[in-house]
Amino acid sequence: MKKRIIILGSVVLLVVLVWSAGWLFVAGQIRQQVDLLALGDGETAPQLQCGTLDVSGFPFRFDIACTNAAVVSGDLLVEIPGLRASAMVWRPNHILASAAGPARISDAFTGLEQSLSWTSMEGSLRLDDWRIARVSLVANAMQWTDLLFGETVIATAPAVELHLLDMPEQHDATTRRAALAGYLKATDVEAPGIALAKTNAEVELELTGLIDDIRDWGIVPFLPDWQAAGGRLRVVGIRADDGTADLNASGELALDASGFPTGSIAIDSLGVAERIGPYLEEPWRTLVLGVPGEDGRHKNQLNFGGGALSSGLVPIAQLAPLF
Repeated sequence: MKKRIIILGSVVLLVVLVWSAGWLFVAGQIRQQVDLLALGDGETAPQLQCGTLDVSGFPFRFDIACTNAAVVSGDLLVEIPGLRASAMVWRPNHILASAAGPARISDAFTGLEQSLSWTSMEGSLRLDDWRIARVSLVANAMQWTDLLFGETVIATAPAVELHLLDMPEQHDATTRRAALAGYLKATDVEAPGIALAKTNAEVELELTGLIDDIRDWGIVPFLPDWQAAGGRLRVVGIRADDGTADLNASGELALDASGFPTGSIAIDSLGVAERIGPYLEEPWRTLVLGVPGEDGRHKNQLNFGGGALSSGLVPIAQLAPLF
């Protein structure tokens, strides 16, 4: 009997040691991967730096805490007080995350200084064989503020949610390309600058031609690779309505071999031209929204091609290549 107890104790001790060693190894790999994000050049791949990075949760979870996070992409800098992510050991493909605000946004080129605050922001990521199955982000009591000259509220929304869903019917296992459907919803949006009150807004998108394995993202520059794969951004619908004015837009965009946007967006609106009048002078307002019809609705088509943006057949702006 005593011998059996010793053997059982030895087995338990061995399991504990192996489990602990495995947890420590994975935790070390997680820390290494997060540290590698700080080596991004901030141009072809965003750069993430943490003031302090902590990996905890032993023995059944992996909890990652990044305080004083800074994300750099080109001239844009986003500073976030805290980011957290967590996954269970037996379900590492399902990650729960949260962020502490407010985030501070600045642009070294334009001089932009803004902040984005919220009372709670939570997200989740679920992978299926290293392909995105679902990404969700939900935030409450959001406020977007301009900080360049004092504090000016740009917009507020009690609730905002964002979802990215895999489109399995468009997954090509041969070329290893995937597609995602995106959905953004904001309720009771208010923007004092354009007299926007209690507006519900929705955006539906479809993005094709993506590398299916997220571990390969960043190995090659994203946009040139996406263009070469024939990627498309389909704007299924952009809808906003506050009861007195509304806007609807749809279309499809891609990139040509030189990195210029190509495609078209159709816009149909009522009451929007009057709202944005103080911020978009003529003839630009009509060139963007179109001439009103007998019913008062403005309809127009914006065309992208050859490095230019056109209102119908009328060129209105030259565009810079995206790569």
